[in-house]
Amino acid sequence: MVQDDDEHDDEAIPLNHDESSRNRDVPSSAALPIITPALGRQQSISDRGKVAMQGYLNHFLGNLDIVNSREVCRFLEVSKLSFSPEYGPKLKEDYVMVKHLPKILKGDDERKCCPCHWFNCCNDNWQKVWAVLKPGFLALLEDPFHTQPLDIIVFDVLPASDGNGEGRVSLAKEIKEQNPLRHAFKVTCGNRSIRIRAKSSAKVKDWVAAVNDAGLRPPEGWCHPHRFGSFAPPRGLTEDGSQAQWFVDGRAAFEAIASSIEDAKSEIFICGWWLCPELYLRRPFDAHVSSRLDDLLEAKAKQGVQIYILLYKEVALALKINSDYSKRKLLSIHENVRVLRYPDHFSSGVYLWSHHEKLVIIDYQICFIGGLDLCFGRYDTYEHKVGDCPPLIWPGKDYYNPRESEPNSWEDTMKDEVDRGKYPRMPWHDVHCALWGPSCRDIARHFVQRWNYAKRNKAPNEQAIPLLMPQQHMVIPHYMGKSRVMEVESKNVQNHSDLRRQDSFSARSSLQDIPLLLPQEADGHDAPSAEPKLNRLDLANLNQPSKASSGLSFSFRKSKTEAIGPDTPLKGFVDNFESLDRHEKLLSDRVAQPGMKSSDPDWWETQERGDQGGFADESGQVGPRVSCRCQVIRSVSQWSAGTSQTEESIHGAYRSLIEKAEHFIYIENQFFISGLSGDETIRNRVLEALFRRIMRAYNDKKLFRVIIVIPLLPGFQGGVDDGGAASVRAIMHWQYRTICRGHNSILHNLYELLGPKTHDYISFYGLRAYGKLSAGGPVASSQVYVHSKVMIADDCMALIGSANINDRSLLGSRDSEIGVLIEDKEAVNSLMGGKPWKAGKFSLTLRLSLWSEHLGLRSGEMDQIIDPVADSTYKDIWMATAKTNTAIYQDVFSCIPNDLIHTRAALRQTMALSKERLGHSTIDLGIAPEKLESYHNGGIEKTDPMERLAAVRGHLVSFPLDFMCKEDLRPVFNESEYYASSQVFH
Repeated sequence: MVQDDDEHDDEAIPLNHDESSRNRDVPSSAALPIITPALGRQQSISDRGKVAMQGYLNHFLGNLDIVNSREVCRFLEVSKLSFSPEYGPKLKEDYVMVKHLPKILKGDDERKCCPCHWFNCCNDNWQKVWAVLKPGFLALLEDPFHTQPLDIIVFDVLPASDGNGEGRVSLAKEIKEQNPLRHAFKVTCGNRSIRIRAKSSAKVKDWVAAVNDAGLRPPEGWCHPHRFGSFAPPRGLTEDGSQAQWFVDGRAAFEAIASSIEDAKSEIFICGWWLCPELYLRRPFDAHVSSRLDDLLEAKAKQGVQIYILLYKEVALALKINSDYSKRKLLSIHENVRVLRYPDHFSSGVYLWSHHEKLVIIDYQICFIGGLDLCFGRYDTYEHKVGDCPPLIWPGKDYYNPRESEPNSWEDTMKDEVDRGKYPRMPWHDVHCALWGPSCRDIARHFVQRWNYAKRNKAPNEQAIPLLMPQQHMVIPHYMGKSRVMEVESKNVQNHSDLRRQDSFSARSSLQDIPLLLPQEADGHDAPSAEPKLNRLDLANLNQPSKASSGLSFSFRKSKTEAIGPDTPLKGFVDNFESLDRHEKLLSDRVAQPGMKSSDPDWWETQERGDQGGFADESGQVGPRVSCRCQVIRSVSQWSAGTSQTEESIHGAYRSLIEKAEHFIYIENQFFISGLSGDETIRNRVLEALFRRIMRAYNDKKLFRVIIVIPLLPGFQGGVDDGGAASVRAIMHWQYRTICRGHNSILHNLYELLGPKTHDYISFYGLRAYGKLSAGGPVASSQVYVHSKVMIADDCMALIGSANINDRSLLGSRDSEIGVLIEDKEAVNSLMGGKPWKAGKFSLTLRLSLWSEHLGLRSGEMDQIIDPVADSTYKDIWMATAKTNTAIYQDVFSCIPNDLIHTRAALRQTMALSKERLGHSTIDLGIAPEKLESYHNGGIEKTDPMERLAAVRGHLVSFPLDFMCKEDLRPVFNESEYYASSQVFH
């Protein structure tokens, strides 16, 4: 019986040296001249044999043509991936047999027992491939010299048990074959199960043990859940280079993304709900023609950068984002641009849910994450202008107002969709952030997992779309003569554009000058004379001593005999639904956390932003780049990422942060739909966590504030009373049900227990802007659409991502989302409730930027809002500004929504009177009359509306809690939305 591996090996690779044919005879002929003389000079047979063999092996391994041959690779179980540091250390490799792959075409495929092509009598579909086990994945290659996997299993969090009472599920299990001479095992991860054969039973046992050990070893073991049930462990517990920087609004974020794309050297990953190739990342657009997204990507693709773009494939009847056009446009750029759209609705059966992440990842070194898609309508500044006529900032369809009109086609992008002289654009408020260090690679791993899942389902046999392997380390390649770890992002290092990435697959890395099997250990003799130039954004401090002789500082290099303990506790970080930890005690005592560096009390006024590292900006909309502790969290399930279980770690993080908050919670979100305990319809419990935390503060007689900023109206087309706007009304229904209407709302329940004191604890707000549409045009107003998804707790922790506060985003089994929880390591002197407080630099600067924008404060007025919970801030500035602004907008525009309109009949009457008086208005009554009329000294006085609006400070307005309060806003039987699942709207 011939066993699986008892077949001819692949032919040796072509030789690389001129005298290669003579040098290749070392195993047979060169042994005797080395071994024979040595045997005669030694006193002991064992000593003689040892020395002789050492000399032989030194001579043998000194010949690169022999070292890099397939025969030696197989004997020593090494490949081109073995010592590629970006994929982690070498674990186990060998030839195995698999059955599930398409036929691998080789030169000897025609060797059959008969010439007949109709009968496959000598082929049972089993093929020999090279298996490479790394800490985060198992890759199958055609042979040791290939670097592109035929298949890959990216390790995923496994279910707690197999459901049969047999204990924990393992990645790999030995299976019995009917033929006793066959030896096999099965690797199961996510929704995939692959059967693999090995040469012997002993090899099977070795593989099973190695795979399970690689998948479960903490903290990089990817097969057990971390805090909040996340796939990713907390980062920044040590000096691992974890850093973050925030951006407020589109201009700041897009400028940073454009700069990073321009500096890309190896690969770019982009993931989006909506992507517009014609988007200008810098403005004015006519002065920055080369900053258009497709032009940026084309320039990098021509340089050899590999670009992978993952788009959400929408249901065309429900959305008009036209991802098919975006895909065709992107694919036409260059062959190095690959695009996948997912899901396929008919094959997957997924119609209601979407891929909602917004990611840009550059070279595994910097990642951008948050609420901003690379699409029209998102570019904006702190001014939130409502007009642009003639177009200077927002060209064509980028002058965007979805409340008025959604384009039916995006192909003629420079043609206006909205009449700029009559209708304002809808300003867009958002928050984004950049990450460096291990968290960046955690997010890249998430992208790789999603890409590979989409590739298998959409294009399994398309060679132009490759499977990806996740990287997890940034260390100096061994062949550069260094053994020190790249301590990333620990200092500001310049010259980002000078970095030239080289890895084991670089075109400049030939076999003759990079020994495949022998990683060089650094010493003073073989170090290169010139230091490598570094990335000013990503790489720094190469002169630190090595934490491990191999150059890898990660803890999965522990011995296999070491016990696997629980997750590393995250001191100084909120834990997961447990009792208050040391961090909270330190916060309540108002002292700095261990390891946190304090800054000067007036740092926010005196800091030089250009010296902070990362990206600079003078508008106050780019934060300092700071060291931090952070953890990547997400919402995924089997349909969205092929995972073996549903992950809702964003939901868990929200609840935990709220529960552990000591003084205040500040939330900005596109939606606010949540449920209290016992609510059978809405299943996420963010609202319950807020309710319990407020009640605890009330019972303890302590000050606690919850401030929530959301859009004034859903950002969908159609007036509130329009026949085709049932979706708008449905979302309004679920939000008002959460906030203030009915026994499931938080204000209803709090008012029953706290009475009028309720508003001392929680309040709701929106944003609004005004301006002239053109030099001689009308004065217009529009809501500033709050699209950010951010929560700040105690000026110490911040949660930023793509997830809305609703069931769609938080339950994990619906929309796919990703976010990051950030806690600072650097403390700054601040105030909380009138007492000294150690705030985190990232969280505090982000809150100050947001609040100064909303309140219209200048840089010299920051000290007025440094204490977020004091009455002098919360009541005298925040609430008073919102109340004053709301009254002014009501006087000038009578705009919708407002607290004076309670029924659809009253709404119709208001709109009819407004249009009769003005002749023209927007869908939400956003056009002011040419003159405001008021009674003064018994007569009518007319004033310019701009004079009245000059008293508006910032953009903050009160959220209209009484708007349409006497109406049932749910869809009715003659509206198509009535027959859709209510889950679509919440």
